[in-house]
Amino acid sequence: MSKLPETETPVSLLVPGDGSDAQAAPSPSPSGWRKGPLGRIAHAVGLDRAIAYTVLARGWSGISGLITVALIARKLSPAEQGYYYTFGSLVALQIVFELGFSVVILQLATHEVAHLTIDAYDRITGPEAAHSRLASILRKALKWYTVAAVLMACFLVPVGWHFFASTPDVHQAIAWRLPWVCVVLASSLTFQIDPIFSFLEGCGFVARVARTRLAQSMTGGLLAWGALLMHHGLFAPALLIAGQALAGIVWLASRRRLLFHLLRHPVGEHAIDWWTEVWPFQWRIAVSYACGFFIFQLFNPVLFKYWGPAAAGRMGMSMNLSNAVASVAIAWINTKAAPFGAMIARKEYGILDRLFFRSVWQSVSLAVLGALVVWTGVVLLNLHHLPFAQRMLPPLPLAFLLICMVLNQLVSSWALYLRAHKQEKFLLPSVVSAVCLTMSTYFLGRRYGALGMTSGQLAIGMVLGVGWGWYLFVHYRRVWHEV
Repeated sequence: MSKLPETETPVSLLVPGDGSDAQAAPSPSPSGWRKGPLGRIAHAVGLDRAIAYTVLARGWSGISGLITVALIARKLSPAEQGYYYTFGSLVALQIVFELGFSVVILQLATHEVAHLTIDAYDRITGPEAAHSRLASILRKALKWYTVAAVLMACFLVPVGWHFFASTPDVHQAIAWRLPWVCVVLASSLTFQIDPIFSFLEGCGFVARVARTRLAQSMTGGLLAWGALLMHHGLFAPALLIAGQALAGIVWLASRRRLLFHLLRHPVGEHAIDWWTEVWPFQWRIAVSYACGFFIFQLFNPVLFKYWGPAAAGRMGMSMNLSNAVASVAIAWINTKAAPFGAMIARKEYGILDRLFFRSVWQSVSLAVLGALVVWTGVVLLNLHHLPFAQRMLPPLPLAFLLICMVLNQLVSSWALYLRAHKQEKFLLPSVVSAVCLTMSTYFLGRRYGALGMTSGQLAIGMVLGVGWGWYLFVHYRRVWHEV
């Protein structure tokens, strides 16, 4: 779901209004920071304004996530905890309707904006062809997501209803029906506004979008806590997402001049030809993203079905903490998606590689550190026999889960680098990984539970994810940059 729990983000031009984004040729060094000791430290760790806001947003998500975890453990039964986290896994099916469009929108906008300038009053200057193509991208995105949001709601409500209704009778006393409908409707709303955020990131508003993500996270978190404290915990996921939508709409209203201008701007002969220019790239992204559901979201439903809501709740809470670490660490890469595209458009491959490899090192190092902290904390909880330990996975499957999270930081970074070239080369590995992991999750998970699932995921991730992914990254980077 968008976003439950937060996982999550990412130019090429300065909008002089607040100096928060990068000028037409993004520098590999952090921009917008004052000189001095703090500035030098920020530069050393690769911390720019966009990353700072993203880290604050995800840092808040991490802290609020711990509070949410504590409230869930206190206010929800183990079975209700399973429903809570399985809501998120099922709503993640929205990825089938999203079709990877957000990645495509960001990269398309970035490549057009590389030739344009947006001033402090949201006025666009530059070649008419690029201006019109940028307007065409926004219009097509809004049309698709409006239709897809309706289709998504019509699909998810009955699918989830059937799934939960087919669980053992002992759990039917849990009032899940209205919360489920509410979480689907809230997700459909955020589904419609998310592409606009991707578009604006591509247009250069990376730092301001990241700042809005912080406001979204805070608003959604506060509403979710209210639901948990008032003993309506299964409504917390819906309120979390609705709060994010509310904060997002408020910020988008401040950019209405730019958005309305592009929606009214004549496109003429410069309209994007989706079937010839975009679809060959997008369908590969769509399949790769759809495979992501089977790679990242299948654990909870299988455990829920065969081991009960309590087992699904332990997996969900553990994945929540793992995802919190991952979402902070990946900010060092995701906030560079738009600058990468602009550098590629201008063939600045040397700058691109220096920025990329430094960001990957920083991202993976932070992921490893966070994984060690989480695992050590859970081990200590078990050693002291604290009740909260029973809401988490045991140390061994949790270790496998966290190692997979770190490996995925690498694979996601390589994929983002290649996709910044408007190419999707991770299609086949995604499909093969999804098939293998689906089989592994079903057969090992059904028989051995969480330990079987996580061990299968780790083996597949090491061979197909890291092994195959590294080969693709090295091969296509060499081929494309030699041209």
